[in-house]
Amino acid sequence: MLMNREEIQKEKNKQYEERHILAVGRLRGIVSEETVPEQYVPYFQDVAIFLLELENVRRKVENGEWERYSVEEMKRLNEILYSDILEEHYGGSYANPIYAVEKFGLEMGRLLSMLYVEMRSGIPYSFENRVDYLTILFELLIEVYNSFESDTLPEPREIRDIFYWYASDYCDVFLADRIMEQIDPVHSFAADIIENADLENDRYLYRFGEYITENEMGTARHLRTLPEETLRKMADVYTEGYRIGFINTGKDLSKKSVVNIRYSLGFEKVIRIAIENFRQMGLKPVIYRAASSVITKREHHKIGYYGAVPNWQYEYDHRQDQALFMDKRYIERRLEVARTVYEQHKDLAAQFAGPAVMETFGEKPFSPKSVPEAPSYNEEQKKLAVSYDSRSGQLTNEYIKGEERSFTIVAYPVPEIGEKYPEIFDEVIRINTLDAKLYEKVQQTMIDALDQGEYVHVKGRGENRTDLKVKLYHLNDPEKETIFENCVADVNIPVGEVFTSPVLEGTAGVLHVSRVYLEGLQYKDLELTFEDGMITDYRCGSFDDHEEGRRYIEDNVLKGHKSLPLGEFAIGTNTTAYVAGKKYSIEDKMPILIAEKTGPHFAVGDTCYSWSEDIRVYNPNGKEIVAKDNSVSLNRKEDVSKAYFNCHTDITIPYEELEEISVVTKDGKHIILIKDGRFVLPGTEILNEPLEK
Repeated sequence: MLMNREEIQKEKNKQYEERHILAVGRLRGIVSEETVPEQYVPYFQDVAIFLLELENVRRKVENGEWERYSVEEMKRLNEILYSDILEEHYGGSYANPIYAVEKFGLEMGRLLSMLYVEMRSGIPYSFENRVDYLTILFELLIEVYNSFESDTLPEPREIRDIFYWYASDYCDVFLADRIMEQIDPVHSFAADIIENADLENDRYLYRFGEYITENEMGTARHLRTLPEETLRKMADVYTEGYRIGFINTGKDLSKKSVVNIRYSLGFEKVIRIAIENFRQMGLKPVIYRAASSVITKREHHKIGYYGAVPNWQYEYDHRQDQALFMDKRYIERRLEVARTVYEQHKDLAAQFAGPAVMETFGEKPFSPKSVPEAPSYNEEQKKLAVSYDSRSGQLTNEYIKGEERSFTIVAYPVPEIGEKYPEIFDEVIRINTLDAKLYEKVQQTMIDALDQGEYVHVKGRGENRTDLKVKLYHLNDPEKETIFENCVADVNIPVGEVFTSPVLEGTAGVLHVSRVYLEGLQYKDLELTFEDGMITDYRCGSFDDHEEGRRYIEDNVLKGHKSLPLGEFAIGTNTTAYVAGKKYSIEDKMPILIAEKTGPHFAVGDTCYSWSEDIRVYNPNGKEIVAKDNSVSLNRKEDVSKAYFNCHTDITIPYEELEEISVVTKDGKHIILIKDGRFVLPGTEILNEPLEK
């Protein structure tokens, strides 16, 4: 007989029960004793008190006391758990590398700051009643504490080794469980809350164990004011986009049984309907939490469900904590664990259909500060991280084949976007449900012109320095083949773009944008130079120090690679979304999902067809899209490790920064698509109507 999630967890907790009791007792001792050097006593006492608070929460969840709490009591406890890392308190927190280094020196400060951050990863474990995970964390702190009780102060190397073996030994717990959470619906903590909680009451939000602010509360309350018809429309756009994505890419959804739902807390009323829709397609949901442990998280990126981010600088400071212990042996250990788990559960992995993502936007834009005290990868570790991403991607694709999976992604605003939030929310619903047929027709007119081209010339105006030639694929049979995909509203919602994989050889020039947000980070005066489709130079004005700006791009755009190809060139056609951004002055808060539809955009990294290039894909007019590869991705035929970069970052130039986009044909004819920010190609003028209004 198959056990449910709670029964499985009870069995795991039993195995750790004795160790857990001993660990809790030892933590209580640490709080009251002073057996370590004086300067370290406050640190260990504070961290032990924090862990005992987590244990207190876990017990209340386990015995049902939590459910008797009032909303005010839940809120107060939520604030207590997260207060230490909020911006106003971060300056005096051990989680802040600057403060920890000031107290304990560079090496020891970094290590103890990382240790405290790892202890903080235990907050969600309390709400999931994970005795096993909490015990492991408690024992890690105790082991480090014991090393400070010796007659001589431990060397930083000794603390590093303790952490190394913690990460290495427990890979087969944390990392293995992480993979299972992604493919096995039995791990249903969030799904259980969404499907069974009283969503008319704010209480349920605190049950997740995430940080809750007015964004999450305000979103949930706003959704309660919407008619059922509107909620269903939002859910239907989301799930139908997913289903149609399989159809449009020629993939068989009936072979799959699991869908991964990723979203931000507050949208549960829509997600509940989406779960129903997916079940009708034969798909069970896996809804896993964004990772919090150094063993499982991917730098500062939030992949999974999550609440508010208490402090983005905290996340950014600790994005490369693995630098303090990562080596080749650790990377090999991670890959070994991943392969073992996938192999043991390969039938389950094969059932995974891909992610359905509901993003949010409107939060206060974040511009990180450079913190020298924060850990960062050295050159060897950068190579290891790139190698791991590549090999991990290949491994995942071996068991969850790219040619068989798909995705969808949609975005909605949160209350922090401003006082006109309800109005903006309604406008975004309208944008997400625009007439796809209208766009399909207009975009086909544009594609017919683009298919005649040798290359596209994109030129900025005013202070925009863009001057870029994008080489296009050569069509052998224009009657049956096409270069650009006519993208309406399936995997990428809302409607509004045509895109292709450029030919790298011959693609050259400068891409410049005055300001852009990429994966939550701000870039000012971003400039990339291309030769034969590869980035050869780059600069960014986000920092006064030129070299700091380059490192910022290296870490967050190049993702540690020496260079990246231009994997995608697209022209966004959603002028309605563009005008909405202008009308409400939220251009800088628009997510790339919508922003990429509001001008030409260029993606560095892999193509849009990575891992599924050999699937035949057709536009609505029946022509086959043949420009899916480039000279880098073609390496997959001989050495797949040289074909993919495991990243794809879109950079959009807004219409007002454009002087011209033109198609240059073989005989030198210039077909102008956009001139001075307006669509001028006959048959596309209707796109200017929102701009004129």
